[in-house]
This record gives sequence, structure tokens and C-alpha cells, in this order.
Amino acid sequence: MSFNPSIYEINTRVWIKQFDNGKKKPELLDVPIAYWKELKAKGIDMIWLMGIWETCRSTVEKYCFEENLVKEYKRTLKNWKKEDVIGSPYAINNYNINPAFGSIDDFKKFKKVINDLEFKLILDFIPNHFSADTELLKTNPEIFLSADYQYYLDDPHTFYNPFQDEKMIFAHGRDPFFPAWQDTVQVNYFSENARKFMTETLFDLTELCDGVRCDMAMLALNNVFKNTWGGVLKKMGFNKPEEEFWSSAISKVKSKSSDFLFLAEVYWELEWELQQLGFDYTYDKKLTDRIRVGDVDEIKEHLAANSLYQSKSIRFIENHDEQRSLTLFGKEKAKAAAFLMSTLTGMKLYFDGQFEGKTVKLPVQLGREPQQHINKCIVDFYDKLLVICSAEIFKKGEWKLLYPESSWNGNLSYKNLLAWEWSYENERRLVIINFSDHTSSCRLKLSLDDFPDQIQMIDLVEDELYIRSKEDIETIGLYVELDLFKSHIFSYSL
Repeated sequence: MSFNPSIYEINTRVWIKQFDNGKKKPELLDVPIAYWKELKAKGIDMIWLMGIWETCRSTVEKYCFEENLVKEYKRTLKNWKKEDVIGSPYAINNYNINPAFGSIDDFKKFKKVINDLEFKLILDFIPNHFSADTELLKTNPEIFLSADYQYYLDDPHTFYNPFQDEKMIFAHGRDPFFPAWQDTVQVNYFSENARKFMTETLFDLTELCDGVRCDMAMLALNNVFKNTWGGVLKKMGFNKPEEEFWSSAISKVKSKSSDFLFLAEVYWELEWELQQLGFDYTYDKKLTDRIRVGDVDEIKEHLAANSLYQSKSIRFIENHDEQRSLTLFGKEKAKAAAFLMSTLTGMKLYFDGQFEGKTVKLPVQLGREPQQHINKCIVDFYDKLLVICSAEIFKKGEWKLLYPESSWNGNLSYKNLLAWEWSYENERRLVIINFSDHTSSCRLKLSLDDFPDQIQMIDLVEDELYIRSKEDIETIGLYVELDLFKSHIFSYSL
């Protein structure tokens, strides 16, 4: 597996419908091999099937027609119908493959197809909660956060009574900064039974996939869990564990499957902590936010962080939680943002529909998306960018942040430019991005030891050849001028 891999996220329950041949509902094995080969040709290394697990239909009527959700359905899918609402893929019954995608044997055959094409298969692990109606409430109630009846009376939004039994009160899953997700039940990470159950679940998942994307992974941290549920934990007699769940679970799973990958959705500046606990890659939402704001100095500062942290960061401008990049940025800035994220060290995450220029962010509760125009300009743009970035140098090379300098006295437009260099064996790539809506210029000094006196630099974006003096580049710097939101990727070699 490449050191700087690319992962492609698929909203499986919606995406699968495009392969309907009219005879039966499509399953994963019905997806043509040509589809996967096309993604491989774009340099994709991993497939993340989001929403693969069985959910509880019973929760849809109870929790998925709240006023705010209905407004979102109307806004994104004008002709939505009640049957289009299929519930959140993050409120699961258990870790059983949704039968709509085929049998467990079919899924294992599908995994082999994916692996034979040299993809790794990534599935969701949802540590914080299960569906509020999960069968596990009957078979394994001890793994969930229980409370007494008074909690339910005082706060029926956060606590619920699934069996109409005053002794069986449970908490809904939640993020401490938001109201509880009422379609879920909270796993109790101060319970040894819960930790053992979730670790064993991860062991089981090693048979079905090559890694897991862990939803809201920071919620299982001891301090976060205590701050979220401190009162009820104390009253119910649960104490803070000495070891972090992730440290224990990841080390145990990797002792069985050393190459099994752990990807963390994480916020609140807890990324480094989760990396230290064993995660292979962690979300880089801070970069996404800084790209959105467009402050080049803040982006540079962010990219100057610890190199190990950078190499384990997941870069993205779209996923199922984010607005579509074309909608958020506009066309030109979205293209510059794609150049930016695609040429960094670490993992690159692309979302199904991003390469076609889709503009609608679909609520995860919907099982159908609106018809959307394919933006040929965006298709052509990604076709070129991804072929460039699939080169071995971007996968295995060494990345280095560069610092543009003023091209002449008084010129401050160099501050609008981002630049970095990739090195691998005898190859070099120089990436320069004007991340502003003004024409900007700079000079870039490069170290060119062992290079000839005349350097042939090919701009892979515009397919143009430039010949420049080694001495000039090392002393006064390579002169670069870029129109608003435009980019260069120069290729040169010994």
C-alpha cells in the first residue's frame, strides 16, 4: 500500500441504485468491474463503503421526520416521498451486512474482487452508539449506558425507556456540544463489558474488510466520555478506566492483523492524541475549514506542523457531512482547493460525485438523490489532476513545504501563493497554487544539487515545457506568475 493513499467514499445505499438493470435490486456483485478499474486508473487505493450495515426500520417513523429533517429533505430532494427516508446509516442494528447488498457470502466474494484489483476495503465502525431499537438491548444490555428512572423523567430527550420498564432506562448517544441523537443508544465506555464487546466486534470486522473508518472516534476517549456523562456515570457507579479504549483495542486487533487500518473521524484538536493511541490516519477538518476561509497564512501555518502528524492526516474538501465543494467554494476556488488537498502528504479522501461536480449535499437519512447535471468542466479537471497525482512520486515521495518570496520590491502578492515540492529517487514535482482571486507572482528558491545547468521543467497542468537556469533558481529564485485560483505542477528530474 502506498504511503500517501487516496480513498474514495461511497454512500452505498444511494449509489448502488445506478446499477439497477430493471430485473432485480442491484447488489454489490452487480457493479461492473469496469467501474472499479476506472477508479483504480484515477489513483484510488481504498474504497470506503459508507452505510453498509443493517439498520432498524422501526426507528425511521419515530425519529426521522422531525421538523428540521423534513426541511432538509424538501430542500435537497424536491419530490421526496416518505419511502425515500430510510434512516441514518450511523444508527445500526448490529454489524450485519445489510441484506439489500447481498448475503454475507456475496460480500466476501465482493471483497475478493476489490482486493484482487489492489484496493483496500474500508467499512464504518461506529463506536459511540447503536440504533435506539438495536437487538443488542435485549441480548447485551450491559454494554449500554443505563440510568435510573429519574433521569428519564428529568430529561426524556436524552434518556429513554425502550421496554416501558422503569428499571431499563438508557441514554441516547450524543456529542457533548449538541442534543442527543434520539435514534441511537449510547455505548458505555466506562464498562468493561462494553469495551470487551466492541473490541471483539473489531476482531470480527477484520474478516470483512481491510480497515475501519471510526465515526466520531474522540467520543470514546476517557476524558471526553467523563465530561459528557459524568453525572450519570457517578450515580450508576462507573469509574474512569486507567487505559484508553483505543490504545487497548487497536493494539489487540493489530496483534492479529498488523496491516488492518484505523481511520478516525475526529475534531476538537484531538487528532494528534488519537494518532498517538494507534490510529493510522485522522481527519484534518481544520485544513478544510482554513481552505474554506481562504487565509493563506493560516493554511501555511497548518501545513508547517509536525511531519509525522501531516503524514497521518486525512485531507478532504468533501464527504457526506460536508457541503459539496462546488457549492461551498464556487468553481475556480473548488478546483484550487482540489489541487491543494490532492498534492499534500497524508491520505486524500474523495467523495462519490465529487469528480462529476455534484452540488447537492444529501441528508444521510435519504435513500434517493436528485438528478444532477454532470459538469464536464469538473470531470475533465479531475481526470487530469488525478492522473498527475497517481504518479509514484506522490504516493511514495518525500513532501516539503516551500516559502515563496516577493518577486520585486513592494510586491506583496507572493503571500497569496502556496508551494511545496515532492522528491522521489531522481524525480521532482513542484506544486504552486494561487489561492486568491487576484493575479499573483513570486520567486521560489530551490535546492538543485546534482542537477544540470539548464533545468527542463514541464508544467503538467498546461503541458508546456520551460527551460530555466539552475543558477538563477538557486540564487534569485524561479519566477512564477499565476492568474486567480490557478496552479502549476512542474515535473523535472536529474
